[in-house]
Amino acid sequence: MPREQGRKVVATNRKARHDYTIEDTYEAGIVLTGTEVKSLRQGRASLVDGYAYIDNGQAYLDAVHIPEYNQGTWTNHPPRRTRKLLLHKQQILKLHSEVREGGYTLVPLSLYFSDGKAKVELALAKGKREYDKRHALRERQDTREAQRAMRTRNNLGE
Repeated sequence: MPREQGRKVVATNRKARHDYTIEDTYEAGIVLTGTEVKSLRQGRASLVDGYAYIDNGQAYLDAVHIPEYNQGTWTNHPPRRTRKLLLHKQQILKLHSEVREGGYTLVPLSLYFSDGKAKVELALAKGKREYDKRHALRERQDTREAQRAMRTRNNLGE
């Protein structure tokens, strides 16, 4: 059987970009059990409440929902267990110092397979205030309206 190539996205956390200002992103591997991998290959996961933290020099992903595998028996996994993340030591130390001092949070943005291996895209993020969210939404609407006006102007030939 040939090896898997490319990137297959399983789940994304679209709300994270709305609720947080993304400062930096990291790609991390995940330690999974067999039934978790099979469930992910079916495209079933949710990152909505997920977050990452660092404890004793190790990075962990918590509250990510990977549902039980349908054909799994007694080997099935708990859906919301804490999973270990695989990062370089330098990355862990940097993230730990930023989270401890700067008021940042580690938020999972997407869960995907890269060349057959399960990966998670982690973001070093700072929470947005309510008025920042409204301001960003307003900017997006304004640019969309401006582009729409430009498109209609170009279509009319003026």
